Amino acid sequence: MFSFKLLKKDGNARLGLIKTAHGEIETPVFMPVGTQGTVKAVTKDQLLSTKPQIILGNTYHLYLRPGIEVIQYFGGLHRFINWEKPILTDSGGFQVFSLSREKSKAGKHKAEVILTEEGVKFKSHLDGSWHFFTPEFVIHIQEIIGSDIIMPLDICPPYPVSYTTAKDAVIKTLSWLERSKKAKKNDWQGLFGIIQGSVYQDLRKESAIKTVDMDMDGYSIGGLSVGEPAELMYEMTEVVIPFIPEDKPRYLMGVGTPENIIESVDRGVDMFDCVMPTRNARNGTLFTTYGRINIKAAKFKFSDDPVDPECDCYTCRNFSKGYIRHLFNAEEITGMILATIHNLRFYTRLMENIRKSIKENRFKDFKKDFLEKIKINQKG
Repeated sequence: MFSFKLLKKDGNARLGLIKTAHGEIETPVFMPVGTQGTVKAVTKDQLLSTKPQIILGNTYHLYLRPGIEVIQYFGGLHRFINWEKPILTDSGGFQVFSLSREKSKAGKHKAEVILTEEGVKFKSHLDGSWHFFTPEFVIHIQEIIGSDIIMPLDICPPYPVSYTTAKDAVIKTLSWLERSKKAKKNDWQGLFGIIQGSVYQDLRKESAIKTVDMDMDGYSIGGLSVGEPAELMYEMTEVVIPFIPEDKPRYLMGVGTPENIIESVDRGVDMFDCVMPTRNARNGTLFTTYGRINIKAAKFKFSDDPVDPECDCYTCRNFSKGYIRHLFNAEEITGMILATIHNLRFYTRLMENIRKSIKENRFKDFKKDFLEKIKINQKG
């Protein structure tokens, strides 16, 4: 059931079509993050108004809450959350390590993750209970969830990290991928391989070559957007892209800003996800054609303009910057909702415009104009 077709190229930028059991996805695509079965601060109808093609869920969080027995009882995540479009789930490997590190830094408990060849034992960030993820179990969870695209258990090291630690992460991730592929039962679910290697070129190449040798449905570039400079992220993307077959989708995990996305599309990436549009919206940071704005700023007090005059979202069609600023300063939840609707639509509209520019053989011009507008605003 899962398939990908490369339709057109404009330089390295690619226009493609992914087919899944729950619908087609035009690429390049941005996937709003619905970690716990919901995209934060919007209802389903509000989310649909922003025109997403696919959303992302997280195996770690869904496994802990509501639990796989609940999702199984309701017949899978699609039915549980009443979502008809495709869903991608991350394996939860990143959260196992990152949430433990965050709790440790906050002094709530020492980092308690026990890594073995078999899998990873970890403490829940919710109640401190112990759990054990193996590659096979993570596939089993995602088969119960019923997501259209699934990820294998991997090790995503932080940045910076030693060469030895990064190499060990590559070796274990490859071993776990092989086990994940053997464990997968549902032919209709697309299983991607995850390329690791931190910022070490030789490790990235080794990981890419050996992952591609396993002939996966698609390929994820993991272990980036974890604190490294953007230029290093672009460099590592350029290192691995030549090793990924053209007839398979390429997913850069956890990325990112509008600038990150357009630069990565220019390097041949097809799929993106990030909490940035929703998280920033709830903090009052809105994305516009001319760069980010802090809607809580005093300069918007009497502004009768929409957030972005080029945006067609519900927020921009109906409300002024002055009103949205008032909502935030009055701590009204409606402000977060309207801001989230706008940011999500900004991202999906960006992807629509990118796809249109590739189709019309003018992606480089589109990229130049887009980045220049942001740069002018930043200087101002």
